[in-house]
Amino acid sequence: MSEAQSISGDQSVARELTAFQTNILTILAKEPMYGLAIKRELEEYYGTEVNHGRLYPNLDELVELGLVEKSELDKRTNQYSLTDEGYEAVLDGVKWSLSKIVTDDDRADEIRQLVDESYSRH
Repeated sequence: MSEAQSISGDQSVARELTAFQTNILTILAKEPMYGLAIKRELEEYYGTEVNHGRLYPNLDELVELGLVEKSELDKRTNQYSLTDEGYEAVLDGVKWSLSKIVTDDDRADEIRQLVDESYSRH
């Protein structure tokens, strides 16, 4: 595996992914995308250039793990989309994060407000 550690036991695959790989899955949770669109989203998030030599091996690994599906848009362009397992991996990460963040009703209300604001933008 390029960036992810080996997977052990019955832990979710999501728990063994790098932040970079998790960010790719999160981007793909919105909609299927081709590689350069994913690259642009990552660059916007990180505020720096994302090297092809980092992006594509990680996309390939996510495909091998069964979290992402790769299909041909045309002869030169591949499209990537989340599998059901990939979506579950994203949810697993969100659930874990929320279990650490939401410690009382006030924090739960803050998260609800963030979700509502995010949802209303779409």
